[in-house]
Amino acid sequence: MDITYRPYYDPEIEFLLEDINPPRVCIDNDTYPDCTLVKVDSANKHGKLLEMVQVLTDLDLVISKSYINSDGGWLMDVFHVTDQLGNKITDESLIQYIQEGICANRRASKDDRPRNGQQFRPRHVLTEQTALEMTGVDRPGLMSEISAVLTELGCHITSAVAWTHNKRVACIIYVDDSSKHGPITDLCRIAQIQAQLENVVEAHHYNDEKRSVKLAGPAPGRTHTERRLHQLMAADKDYLECCSCCGGTNEDDDIYGYARCNKVQRKGCDGTHVRMEYSRETGYSIINVRSRDRPKLLFDTVCTLTDLQYVVFHAAISSKGSLAYQEYYVKHKDGCASVSDGEKQKVTQCLIAATERRISHGLRMDVSTRNRTGLLSDVTRVFRENGLSITRAEIGSRGEKAFGTFYVKDTSGQNVSEETLEILRQEIGGTIVVESKCIGTSPEATPSRTSSNSSSIREERSSFSLGNLFWTQLERLSSNFKPIKS
Repeated sequence: MDITYRPYYDPEIEFLLEDINPPRVCIDNDTYPDCTLVKVDSANKHGKLLEMVQVLTDLDLVISKSYINSDGGWLMDVFHVTDQLGNKITDESLIQYIQEGICANRRASKDDRPRNGQQFRPRHVLTEQTALEMTGVDRPGLMSEISAVLTELGCHITSAVAWTHNKRVACIIYVDDSSKHGPITDLCRIAQIQAQLENVVEAHHYNDEKRSVKLAGPAPGRTHTERRLHQLMAADKDYLECCSCCGGTNEDDDIYGYARCNKVQRKGCDGTHVRMEYSRETGYSIINVRSRDRPKLLFDTVCTLTDLQYVVFHAAISSKGSLAYQEYYVKHKDGCASVSDGEKQKVTQCLIAATERRISHGLRMDVSTRNRTGLLSDVTRVFRENGLSITRAEIGSRGEKAFGTFYVKDTSGQNVSEETLEILRQEIGGTIVVESKCIGTSPEATPSRTSSNSSSIREERSSFSLGNLFWTQLERLSSNFKPIKS
């Protein structure tokens, strides 16, 4: 028997260091005319970078550039951010919320302790509701079947997010008890709901196909919804089919694929390319990612690296035109910098998958209508009856209004016709915005995205983003925030 002696490490020391040297956050609106700089100085720890990026992306802020430096146990990070319209961040309550979110230490977030008289929780985490997690093989009508079963079992869907990638699907649905208007806590009922949903997911599956259904009651320590979706899809191994868009095997990509990608880039290639190599000169593994630029791209890559147990010591993120460039200097959490060929291939595939999961295929439809029990079941049923398949969905509610963004495609491979869109409007009701078209009969119906009155579209779009579902609560909380000296 081998006996290994290691020095004892008290986890409370990590929190003690944070108490002695709390994070310092500076919001700079003077250096650049077109963006706001968020500067953070803080003691470093595994996952701290993800926590900061998560705060910014949950507020739907766009990170155009970032510089990461975290050697020696201390990090100095700079983020160039704007809002969705490209404007600087000037709202004082939003600035204070950013400072509070980044400065919230892990002890407070884990214990969910009150902060400034209120409970500070990460956005995209609904701790008071019952959460349904599901993974499996994607098929047309699956979301419709799931929501119909939940409605029949007396569950009211308050919000949901669903992703599809490489013929796999993962979704997280938050539900309440329709009769009690609260979370479902009866363990017997939870087991009954889970059994019924397993029957739906297992239908049309072969024995060797992987699928999973998990229903959990309210949990204060629940993982961030979008991070959990990445974890679910990675556990389902949706990354196995990922490779460079230039073709060839993964072995080819490791040897000369990146040079070939640069050649294709000059011809207009905007696919995802990842290269990972160990540098003896720097003592780090260097990861280069080039992909199409989009919102929340930094969150997706940092989330994946964190879940793969890698620590980012240095990084530079920028964008040029429609492309984004990311360079990371990383080591494994155990301190090892070099990686095997198998590990290199897995990291490469996982980063490609993380970059592509949020890329939506199909026609985008933004729906706004009156909230009621069974609404998602009715909407998805209309999609299925009209031959439409959902490739990605994000829904939520606020008060008496329900909002949803659906990416749909015709199961026959054809474009969605105007006749189909008119049928959807009549059967769903409310207001439906379809890319550059708006269909609605109410006086406040949203105009075309391409019309001159585009500000109302932006206001309507921001209202049903999950990053803004709790804006009313944020305004209430911000009145109790105290300014933090930078």
